[in-house]
Amino acid sequence: MIIDVHAHWGPWFFTMDVAGATLATMDRYGIDRAIVSSTEAVIYDAPAGNRALAAALNDQGNGGVGGRGDSPDGGVEGGRHRLYGYVTINPRRLQEAVRDLAEYLPTGRFVGVKIHTDYTGSPATSPQLRDALELVASAGCPALVHTWGPSVLDLAQVCLDTPGLRVIAGHMGADGFRYAIEAAGACDRLYLEPCWSHAPAGRIAEVAANVDARQLLFGTDATLIDPSSAFGSVAAANLTGETAERIAWRNAAELFGLETAL
Repeated sequence: MIIDVHAHWGPWFFTMDVAGATLATMDRYGIDRAIVSSTEAVIYDAPAGNRALAAALNDQGNGGVGGRGDSPDGGVEGGRHRLYGYVTINPRRLQEAVRDLAEYLPTGRFVGVKIHTDYTGSPATSPQLRDALELVASAGCPALVHTWGPSVLDLAQVCLDTPGLRVIAGHMGADGFRYAIEAAGACDRLYLEPCWSHAPAGRIAEVAANVDARQLLFGTDATLIDPSSAFGSVAAANLTGETAERIAWRNAAELFGLETAL
């Protein structure tokens, strides 16, 4: 079982097509479940992107989401959905966020929140992000938040200051992964996922050796980055036993309340 907690649906503005259709990519790499955010919602218009993703998720079972019906099950396996959504919110437009959370979370098809701090101009130290994460905590779901460098330490502090908040440090700080180790040690409600466009030797192994295994997740950044990057990085760490299982799927299943039986 593999659960990808950092994936995307929809075209990118970059001049390349890395991983192609969502379900086809999952099939290629044996990813059983993925939690996706709308690229339109992340980089341009959160309400419009959330609305489009909701329609696509509702179309699972009819060849939807993959775009061309490229998976034989159309995104449903054994009566269980393979794709779930993040409600993307812009911390600078919280009235829209309140409406979208109220509309989409009760459907059960959306299981968390996505916030990109750079595209929205809402760094972890900003009052806007703090307000947004208080909203997330009150909604009772996890949030995937973009982190880079030492910003993961700031995110950990927000998590400590916000009762009940559970937050995933997207990219686990990227080149600041050692800050992520410190951040995870400071707050047991902060989770780390590894996707990054670079793959420094020993990065995953160092994190796994110094962070509680219950705080580690698997993410690929598909369809922006081909999943082979994340798979290769994790495989190089030679993780075994409970740690490998927790990263691959168990922690994600518990965090998001996902069905895991195939």
